[in-house]
Amino acid sequence: MSDQLPIEELISGAAQSAGGWLGALPVAQVATGADGTIVRWNHVAQELLGYEPPQVVGRHIADLLHPGADRSLGRSLWETAATGRGVMGTVTAWHHDGHPLELEIWACPVPGRRQGASAVLVFAADAHAARRIRGASAVWDGLFVRSPVGIAILDTQLRFLQVNPALEAMNGLSESAHVGRRLAELLPEVNAGEMEEAMRQVLETGEPVLDRRRTGRTPADPDHDRVWSCSYVRVEDPGGRAIGVIASLVDITEQQRAHMEAEAGRRRLALLSEASVRIGASLELERTAQELADLAVPHLADAATVDVLDTLARGEETGVGLAGGVALRRLGKAPLTGSAVAHVLAPLGRTLSFPAAAPYTQALAARQPFLVARMDEGAIAPAARHSAKPAQLLAMGVRSFMMVPLVARDVVLGVASFYRARPAAPFGADDVTLAGELAARAAVSIDNARLYLREHETAVVLQRSMLPQHITPPPGIEVAHRYLPASDVNEVGGDWYDVIALDGGKAALAIGDVMGHGIAAAAVMGRLSASVRALARLDLAPDDLLHQLEAALDELIEPMLATFLYIVVDPATGHCHATRAGHPPPVAVAPDGTARLLDTPPGAPLGVGSIPFTTTEFTLAPGSVLVLFTDGLVEARGCDIDDRLAELTHLLSQPFPSLSGLCDSLLTHLVPASADDDIALLATRLGPSG
Repeated sequence: MSDQLPIEELISGAAQSAGGWLGALPVAQVATGADGTIVRWNHVAQELLGYEPPQVVGRHIADLLHPGADRSLGRSLWETAATGRGVMGTVTAWHHDGHPLELEIWACPVPGRRQGASAVLVFAADAHAARRIRGASAVWDGLFVRSPVGIAILDTQLRFLQVNPALEAMNGLSESAHVGRRLAELLPEVNAGEMEEAMRQVLETGEPVLDRRRTGRTPADPDHDRVWSCSYVRVEDPGGRAIGVIASLVDITEQQRAHMEAEAGRRRLALLSEASVRIGASLELERTAQELADLAVPHLADAATVDVLDTLARGEETGVGLAGGVALRRLGKAPLTGSAVAHVLAPLGRTLSFPAAAPYTQALAARQPFLVARMDEGAIAPAARHSAKPAQLLAMGVRSFMMVPLVARDVVLGVASFYRARPAAPFGADDVTLAGELAARAAVSIDNARLYLREHETAVVLQRSMLPQHITPPPGIEVAHRYLPASDVNEVGGDWYDVIALDGGKAALAIGDVMGHGIAAAAVMGRLSASVRALARLDLAPDDLLHQLEAALDELIEPMLATFLYIVVDPATGHCHATRAGHPPPVAVAPDGTARLLDTPPGAPLGVGSIPFTTTEFTLAPGSVLVLFTDGLVEARGCDIDDRLAELTHLLSQPFPSLSGLCDSLLTHLVPASADDDIALLATRLGPSG
């Protein structure tokens, strides 16, 4: 072999030409002389074909081909290589054990030292294994190079070994900038520590980690935060030892943004739905304002205030101009305590004055939201000229601010203000829209409360003006009376009473309750009370008088019902005539203190029609007391009416110093602090008190 290069040089040169896939499987190496005689047979060739070197060295390479196969292909491949060209092909060889074996071979010429003489180096591998490895290599190369998914290979120290073009584009760095460096060193503006911890977990346990989120900024897009879904898989050697990690990354920024926008939309809808339930149910001005503030924190802002026009808070007309500035009353604030921002904001009930040039006044005048998305010294300068509050809020960490005017039925009612402190994101367009929708709902409720308050006060004035101011009973009758309005959370009712002096020293005792509330009920009550006074002086029988009242109700445009009790009393004889129209029965208290409900037909309420009224006659002993009342005295939630009437008669059986003391005792024991309905009470004593 003097004309041959050393075998090490042959192998080295051939390996450079053979292609990277050959390194992935065992390859037999066979060297021949220029005449085809085998001169080198390595141990892989021995393992592949079963021949030991002494059995093949010196033989022609064609002798190893399968005797039943076409040997011309094998000779052609070797002869072509001997002429100076590398060739590749598939042949069927003869295994030492006597079975055929399909081989994939690559033969390359190795020039000899003598001119014209060439040696040939043949690489051979199992054809099936070669095709499998070469196919897998092609798939990997295609995936790694052409995949839109970012792929990286890292060693056990989490240093980059290789990255594909997709990851280079994602990170904005070349592969050479990656290699040898860790993620924390390469991209400090992403959550690298969390990602490296996940990779260490994969190296330690062998369990893949899927869909771990990497967030932050890279040189590819340094001005915007992005989100990637990262998955990590451990790479192992044939012995199962960890030798690295393969990372795959998919940019999901747009999907994440769409998801977050959808979630924000759902939260906005949920908040608006809650607002429709919570805001304005009470028809109280202060409570409605506070409900808006409480709803906004923490769902929309870190702090919120609600201020209404001071004229509105005082119950005056709201249509005032803003040219000279505005005075606002703080009726809502959240949180009330426990916050540095809340501590800076004015407390509930405080009246705040703003000049015409102040942002509050301008927002009200323009009826448009006012937004300072990012508060800083420059942003607060216009407001700081009118108040030190913006600088204080900035010092407390407030970084974003907006206020929205409260407008309903084309009337400006006030303004709602919202504050966000760091590290919360600044207010954006969606927040302004949401705040506007909340403010619009609250404004309607505040206006409803304003209108209700006006109607309520009108009804109270109307009702009180129609109740008898001074009752002067005829001789022989002592009278005490009380009227107790319902609590502020309920409408004014139509309860009333009267004592009318009749001819012959008699007296008419009247008490009624118009069903319904508000101005309408109070007006009907006034109409009925006036009618009773006029009809009573005509000396009509009690049942005839009730028929006349029912006729008066029939003339109303809107149908109304009323209960009524009418008793004509002759104090000289104690003789009484009573007629009841759906009203609670009177109670008689005998001089000995025995109290009983008088058995009188209940009748139907006035306004039902076509039902006759029955008059009952009874006689009371001198010194007896008659007690007339409306249902508000004895009706209570969760209590049986019979039990309450029994309690009433028991209280009336107790000694009482005077009729006034009796009335006060009944109200004290039967009426809670907050009455659900208004109450009329009339107590009369016949003859001497004994």
